[in-house]
Amino acid sequence: MPLAEIPLCVWRTRGLSFSFRGQDIRYWTAGQGDPLLLIHGFPTASWDWHYLWAPLAQRFRVIACDMLGFGDSAKPLHHPYSLMEQADLQQALLSHLQIDQPVHLLAHDYGASVSQELLARRHEGRAKVASCVFLNGGLFPERHRALLIQKLLLSRLGWLVGRSFGRDDLVRHVSQIYGPCTRPSESALDDYWSLIATNRGTRILHKLVAYVPERSTYRERWVGALMSQQVPLRFINGAVDPVSGAHMLERYKELVPNPDTVSLHGIGHYPHTEAPVQVLRHYLDFREQPLAYLPQKVAWS
Repeated sequence: MPLAEIPLCVWRTRGLSFSFRGQDIRYWTAGQGDPLLLIHGFPTASWDWHYLWAPLAQRFRVIACDMLGFGDSAKPLHHPYSLMEQADLQQALLSHLQIDQPVHLLAHDYGASVSQELLARRHEGRAKVASCVFLNGGLFPERHRALLIQKLLLSRLGWLVGRSFGRDDLVRHVSQIYGPCTRPSESALDDYWSLIATNRGTRILHKLVAYVPERSTYRERWVGALMSQQVPLRFINGAVDPVSGAHMLERYKELVPNPDTVSLHGIGHYPHTEAPVQVLRHYLDFREQPLAYLPQKVAWS
């Protein structure tokens, strides 16, 4: 049975705000139980989780924010955006909510790198993480295949590319990374564009995309966090994603001890919106396992 969608207009009315280093951050929380932190990707926002939000909130206390520079949160123009600071933001949000117990992470794309930093901080005793599930993230920068738009944004003229970026550009680039049968509707594309354009977000796209080289800078730290085997991990991967698909999953299986992986056939870069029922099933299956148990598993769905 399909999962119910939360329209963006409704999602926005349920958001709350807190201040992070003088910047307004929008966040959402619902449910009770173990805290589950959902961390979105680039260039979208926490609305990406809207299909999974209600069913997860029936079992856990779900928490998500639009990270600095994304969605409905502040997008300061003269700001050096970094994944490190976004990890600080996630910890500040948990502190704001007075959550002191270990949290479970479910992260996509850009958010997967933020989660890797949180895992590294756990190893250092500076963060409390109980488990982590990744969706299509650039966990290993040597296997990440950047899109042309990302390369252009990283160029000297990136600021100009970002400012001229429009809805038609979004449609053209998004069409490359979804599965052939799971592309978003025109309505969903309108909503994605709204989240990017809010607060004049195109002015900072070239700054946000600095996460791509940042992954290489911190590769040893973040890959080491995956290999440390301190908390249960699972990688749910949309196999036909040209950016971080089957080739990224293969690298994960090469480097991570006792890899727990799920490959979703025919699914692209956004498994949680392309195949939310499957992602929910595989996530709940993961959570039903004893926390100390890390099986080797490959599932096709």
